[in-house]
Amino acid sequence: MPILNNTELEQINLPNSHYGYSATRLEELGATEYTIATIVADVSGSTSAFIFDMEAAIARIVQACKFSPRADNLLLRLVAFDDTLKELHGFKLLENCHLSHYGGSLQSGGATALYDATENAVASTTNYAQTLSAGDFSANAILFVITDGMDNVSKVTAKRVKAAFAEAINSEALESIVSVLIGVNVNDQQVSRYLKGFQLEAGFTQYVELDKADAKTLARLAEFVSQSISAQSQALGAGGASQPLVF
Repeated sequence: MPILNNTELEQINLPNSHYGYSATRLEELGATEYTIATIVADVSGSTSAFIFDMEAAIARIVQACKFSPRADNLLLRLVAFDDTLKELHGFKLLENCHLSHYGGSLQSGGATALYDATENAVASTTNYAQTLSAGDFSANAILFVITDGMDNVSKVTAKRVKAAFAEAINSEALESIVSVLIGVNVNDQQVSRYLKGFQLEAGFTQYVELDKADAKTLARLAEFVSQSISAQSQALGAGGASQPLVF
């Protein structure tokens, strides 16, 4: 697995958490405002059939974001999870996200710690936004959690995920936060109901469901994600979040 992080990112611990995160130091930031984007990808054993297409989709997202008019105002974090959380890279300036590094970056196997991964994504976003705010940077955020199944091994609960979203809003460090739960390869009605329920219980802004996870469908997903990131970045300074896009 390629090492996508580097020593230039600051390693940060989160209070009362099993996992932390890494992020670009404030002195490395050249703009005055940033959109903090996070992609969380399920790599549990059931994703093995489409793991390479998922890698390609992530590379497409990064490539598309590089052509965004707000490319210089984007910070991207990439996380993979099965029964444990793996930060492939922390909040990096887009110019430091190299497309060649994403091939072979995902490896499938293990169970599904969906709640743990989501809680970390939200808590890390809030914590880094507070750091940015203290340094007089303006920020908003968008995060995507991509999964094909139900949680079966997390240490935290869905209620804790909901609390993390509330803390993000109450922190007042973010102008707005958009969160999208994405169910991929969802053919089982039980899984569909579960994920829709998790969206409502946790408080995700939006739920998107794909009944396939082939190359064509995941390419469309990459377009949706990159356009959503661009829209949220363009909304920064407007006092609210971008409008949800239709997949």
